[in-house]
Order: sequence, then structure tokens, then C-alpha cells
Amino acid sequence: MPTPLSLAPKLAEALGLKTELFLKREDQHPFGSHKGRSIPKMIEKYAAEGQRDFVISSSGNAALAAAMEINEYNEKNKEKISLKIFVGENIPKDKMEMINGVIARSLPAGKAGTATKQFQWDRHAPSGLAMTLIQTANPKQSAFLEEKNKQAKNLRQSTDDSALIGYEDLAKELAEIKNLAAVFVPTSSGTTAQGLWLGFKKFGLDPQIHIVQTTACHPMVEEKKLDSLRQLADRGNDKKNEDDSRSLADAIVDKVAHRKEKVLAALNESNGAGWVASDEEIKTAIALAEKTEGVKISANSALSLVGLKKALEQGRRFNGATVCLITGQ
Repeated sequence: MPTPLSLAPKLAEALGLKTELFLKREDQHPFGSHKGRSIPKMIEKYAAEGQRDFVISSSGNAALAAAMEINEYNEKNKEKISLKIFVGENIPKDKMEMINGVIARSLPAGKAGTATKQFQWDRHAPSGLAMTLIQTANPKQSAFLEEKNKQAKNLRQSTDDSALIGYEDLAKELAEIKNLAAVFVPTSSGTTAQGLWLGFKKFGLDPQIHIVQTTACHPMVEEKKLDSLRQLADRGNDKKNEDDSRSLADAIVDKVAHRKEKVLAALNESNGAGWVASDEEIKTAIALAEKTEGVKISANSALSLVGLKKALEQGRRFNGATVCLITGQ
């Protein structure tokens, strides 16, 4: 489903951008984030092939999209499918509550409740729906074992190219912008950036693709290319911050980066670049978006604005419209 595309002239002026700036509001996708582009298509594909049980490890957004798609599928189909969700021990409380809320809405009458560690319902029961949420120290490994033991299909965007198709749809929507010059993408696994690149090539376009990661997780952006090595001076002498072990943008978690080679090829071919955002830069971008456009964005979404700001500060100039993806929570 297409998401809103809004002009942000006041924000562009504040950043020093001389051309049009668009915010692509993936946070307003019915499934809550840009993950609603790919996860549903993966489930649809494998369900059509006869797969009935799925598993996913997630920092929150992908799990929400998967749970909502499972609900929608089971409402429309007599034969139900199931989902087991593994999340880490440090998942933000609000995301845990959101996932539990989606699961609760799927339960038959009289079964609703609240979950903390595990919440499930047997899909084999009449009108039932299997949905399990498990908090564990090793969510990825737990999901791998489910698939290895042939218990479920692992919905893993970082390695499954069927996830790219949804982002080609996003590229098609962005292709409607006249004279599109650059797109800034908050990046974890790189699936969104790679899917956009493939989509733009398909439609005969070649805008710059810029990825933005965090000081806590930036396997696709080499240290030697960082701007002033995370700008530690801007963050004072706080030793906790200096170790960069965590970021406000908590959805950027993929440190393995299976798609790194293809994503970097997309950056090189499109004359884009990779950027890294500190917590202070993220906070500044959030405040600037609200001050100039009255738009409230998440820390994960703010990464795209940080990337654009840093690109302009380093002398990048764009000969057409620029887009920042507002990816969601």
C-alpha cells in the first residue's frame, strides 16, 4: 500500500538544501514501518507454496509486520498459519507491548490477555491462531534452530531475496518524483537499500542511494570513512557514550551484514555514500523535524536526516529532489 510523500521546505531550508526535500512516511504504513513492504510478501510467497509455520527473530518492527500479516492472512483463509517470534532481552518495552497487542487482538473471544515472556494460542484449535512471543538472549540462533529442525520457515530479510520485492514497490512510488536525485535510507541489513537500487534500475532511474547507520552498528561504513570518528567531541567526556555499545536507533542491529557487498555496489554505482549517526546527531534531527515541520519522528527514522545533514556539510550538492525515508519505530 502506498505511503504518504510530503514536501518539507522549512526543513530543507534549515539544512541548507537548495532543492526539494520529501519525507517518505513509511511510519504511516498500515503495518507500522517500512518492514510492512517486505515481510507480508515473504509470508504470501511461502504460504502459497504450502508453508504453514513461520518463525522470525526481530528487534521489533519486522515482528510487528509479521504478526499483523499473519492476522490478516488467517482472517481471509480457512486454513490457518502460525508464527513464532523471538526477540532479545533488551527489546524496548513499547515494542514488546505493541507486539503483544497484535497477538491479543488475534485471539478468539475469552482468550485475550497480556504477555511478558511468552504469549501463544494453538492454531489447531477451532478458530485459533498460533502466535508465540518468546524473549531470549539468543533470538537469531533460536530462529535458526526452528528452521534447521524443519519446524518453521525463517523469515530472514538479510539473506532471503524474496524480501527485496516489496522495496521495488517503494522504488516505484518514489519514481513518481520529478528529477529525483538522492534517497537517504536508515540501514540495518541493507535489504531496503538493495531493493530500492534494483527497483530504480528496473524503472530506468539512477538516484544516489545513501545509507545511514549508527555508532553502535555500522558494518557497511568503514571507520576510515567516518566523519571525525563519530564526532566524540560533540558528546563530551561521557564514557558510557564513548563506547558506542548502544544507540537510540535501536532497530539498527545487523552486525553481520550479509548484503554488504551488494549494498556497497549500489552506493558506488549511484554515486551515493554511507554515513554514521551519533545519539546527539539523532536527537538534533528529531528536534529539527518537529521545530520546522511539526513532524514527530523516531530515532530510527531520524537517521536519514542525519545522513542528509552530514552529506551537505561535507559539500555534497544535489541537482534534483532528495528523499529521506521515515521508516518508523
